[in-house]
Amino acid sequence: MEIIKTNIEGVVIIEPRIFKDDRGYFFESFSQREFEEKVCKTTFVQDNESKSSYGVLRGLHFQKPPFAQSKLVRVIKGAVLDVAVDIRKGSPTFGQYVSVELTGENHRQFFIPRGFAHGFSVLSEEVIFQYKCDNFYSPQSEGAIAWNDPDLNIDWRIPAEKVVLSEKDSKHPRLKDWQNVFWDITPITCNSVLRIEINDDWEHILERMHR
Repeated sequence: MEIIKTNIEGVVIIEPRIFKDDRGYFFESFSQREFEEKVCKTTFVQDNESKSSYGVLRGLHFQKPPFAQSKLVRVIKGAVLDVAVDIRKGSPTFGQYVSVELTGENHRQFFIPRGFAHGFSVLSEEVIFQYKCDNFYSPQSEGAIAWNDPDLNIDWRIPAEKVVLSEKDSKHPRLKDWQNVFWDITPITCNSVLRIEINDDWEHILERMHR
């Protein structure tokens, strides 16, 4: 696979090596060994899939520590504009974003490290979207930013009047309204997987995060 760097360190586009012949095509969609060699060391623990129609916009979502997630996303059918926003205070690229078009034809994948908000807009009539996460879903740790935050000024490539949102996604705050949620402690990078036990207290969790 080929790794394409973006203007934000750690956020990369992955292009698989595709073998085509008269029968169709074949490619290796994921290799743990090659991913660790070329991108970073992490362990994906959950795979998700969604189906959406044109104009649907999901995001901008993240999970707060200690349940932050890295994501590896791709499109099986259709096309999306996928967006990752740097929400790490102190980062030189804080508040900046990377966008990439993912389609069922280009087979590109997009890696979004922990410390980023993620969202996508559907550009095709229908899309089937898949993604891997390196931490389990934690509803009590959900966070999100308004899709139309004027400070981010994201071009979702869909007319505003055509955007379809869930009720929840229509009510998120702007990035500047989030304070001391994600970034007053050292973010977990994709090079470390923090495992939380049921009886852990915050003192022990924070101690392990800073190791």
